[in-house]
Amino acid sequence: MKNIISLFCLLLTFSVMPAKGYFHKTGFDRAAFYNAMAAETVDEINTQLNIIKASSINEKEAFEGALLMKKAGLIAKAKDKLSLFKEGRKKLEASIKKDSDNTEFCFLRLIIQEHAPKALDYKSDIDHDSKLVRSNYKNLSPATQQAVIDYSKKSKALKGLVP
Repeated sequence: MKNIISLFCLLLTFSVMPAKGYFHKTGFDRAAFYNAMAAETVDEINTQLNIIKASSINEKEAFEGALLMKKAGLIAKAKDKLSLFKEGRKKLEASIKKDSDNTEFCFLRLIIQEHAPKALDYKSDIDHDSKLVRSNYKNLSPATQQAVIDYSKKSKALKGLVP
């Protein structure tokens, strides 16, 4: 009986614990976030949005804003696209305004700007953001550095980035 209780407690412990590297203390994993940013499915974006909304990270607004703008590019209805894009832009730009030296926020904006349609008039900071990412690359978290490397392979603004 004692062994059964011990086994039950052990199983309960493992079922309640989050997967290593996925949730950390905040419920947010940068690698998973950047995988969703690179993905082309609304489901992955929605999963990350739910994780971010439930997390306690300080950068919540910026990450949520970037995901909303990414999601806007994946949905069909024009009205919903514009609404999501504007909501995301407001959140990301507010975060950048609060912390204008945050290289990761500018990297997120760069990703969006390079893919935003011209009609949205959201391309004016590409040069600034590219320079900031290039000059502060080594100060970024390892997961963000990897995202920059991966993104630079298809980016005009970060072309030739060699870490």
